[in-house]
Amino acid sequence: MSVSSIPGRRRRLNKTQKLSVAGISAMAVAALSFSLVPANADPKPEAETPVSAAPVVLASVAGTPQVKAVQASIIEQHSTAEKLVKAADLAKAKKAAAAKAKAAEAAKIKAQAQAKAEAKAKAKAAAKVKAKAVAAERTETQAASRSQARTPVYANNLDGWINEALDIMRAKGIPGSYDGLHRNIMRESTGNPNAVNGWDVNAQNGTPSCGLLQVIQPTFNAYHVAGTSSNIYDPVANITAAANYAADKYGSIDNVNSAY
Repeated sequence: MSVSSIPGRRRRLNKTQKLSVAGISAMAVAALSFSLVPANADPKPEAETPVSAAPVVLASVAGTPQVKAVQASIIEQHSTAEKLVKAADLAKAKKAAAAKAKAAEAAKIKAQAQAKAEAKAKAKAAAKVKAKAVAAERTETQAASRSQARTPVYANNLDGWINEALDIMRAKGIPGSYDGLHRNIMRESTGNPNAVNGWDVNAQNGTPSCGLLQVIQPTFNAYHVAGTSSNIYDPVANITAAANYAADKYGSIDNVNSAY
């Protein structure tokens, strides 16, 4: 007797089609010890006609079209589920990669902006330093120009020498006037910066009087004015040293009216 000819068996197989692969396997194992009984059989069969059913062969159950259809359906469902999982994973990976790329691009843009800002600040600082240096140089040039403009040009003659000596004397706080200097110069040397007295007591002692105001070397050395020549015959150096000596001894060159 075939399985399909037993009443009620088709209903049981249709129900089996809804089971999972695990359920099918369990059903197949159970079928090894299952004895087929008709669905409409009497629980208490008549004694004279007992009914026995042949055991169900597992291979016959597993190989039926219904079971194969269920297996194929489950395999297809699993394959579809795997494809969905893979698609979801791929979408997730793409999303993560896109987010990473976006973050990298944002970081790149930020770094470029920062580098640009730093370069701009550096250029601004360099321009400021350069402008400051140019301004300082301009100020220095202008100051030098003004100083040069203020610096008087003295004539290389007695008038020029006296005027230059007076400017130095004012700067150093040495008293004296143009008239006092000119008067004593004319008496001592008649305006000759190279005049030398070779006959007075100083000359006899080996230290002759020299220059416009006839100063001996020890006196010139002692009263020499810083910033002037160390040459006793230099007109301005001779005048300022003599005026410095006269200020110390007489209060001012203006107070000198004879040999001093």
